[in-house]
Amino acid sequence: MPHIFLFSLTNFVAVRKAVNEIFIKEFGENLRRIRLNKKLSMQTLAHIINVEYSQISRIELGKINTTISTAYEIAKALEVPLNELFNFQILEK
Repeated sequence: MPHIFLFSLTNFVAVRKAVNEIFIKEFGENLRRIRLNKKLSMQTLAHIINVEYSQISRIELGKINTTISTAYEIAKALEVPLNELFNFQILEK
């Protein structure tokens, strides 16, 4: 029986990781849409919030899971409510 539990736990962890990756990717895509609608370059946004340009790029590409404080700084720089950065549907791909 322990093998069945471990297998189920492994599957749960794999599914959870996949959902997290989808969420992180969708967050980045939404950030990019908002940034482009505001007509800001990644470089300009990075400069405003005092981070490296590459960090903005990695967030938008869904390569990293940003912190809530960075998301807050991004929202302030884009002059949008913080919840707008999270206003998207998760489309499982």
